[in-house]
Amino acid sequence: MSSQIRRSASAIPANVAEGYGRESTQSFIQYLRIAQGSPKELETHLLLSERVGLLDTKRIEPAMEQSDMLGKKLRAFIRSLQRRAQR
Repeated sequence: MSSQIRRSASAIPANVAEGYGRESTQSFIQYLRIAQGSPKELETHLLLSERVGLLDTKRIEPAMEQSDMLGKKLRAFIRSLQRRAQR
């Protein structure tokens, strides 16, 4: 489980970086959307870890809050890039 948590957490910046290296804004947006799924995957692994007794609620709450905030920031960034691309 810890391996899956690490993998989903590291996939977020990896997808952002890969998208940034692409030649177009639309490709970057596509990779940002892929990166958006990773916080949800991370949250799922954390909740499963709690459910099976590997982690307690106090341990996962900060990570869940950070994951949620990151998801919101990614959505805002995507909207910003989409608006800029439409001009």
